Amino acid sequence: MAKKQINKIGDKLAKVNDSFSVQMYDNGFMFEIGGKDSNGDWKNAKIMCSTIDQLVALVKEVTELEKDE
Repeated sequence: MAKKQINKIGDKLAKVNDSFSVQMYDNGFMFEIGGKDSNGDWKNAKIMCSTIDQLVALVKEVTELEKDE
């Protein structure tokens, strides 16, 4: 069974940490952020972006999500 494709941070995390990382690859970017899911469990979200526009959309989304304090 194939995993559900995650395109948004909110698909995996309900609250996010105050920092994230971006890795540059030959074919795109890897966006990674930690936080808590809807059950309060710690999770990491790693999302592959093939374009800079997708990466910017994730950065914008993360600024609008509730922060885990």
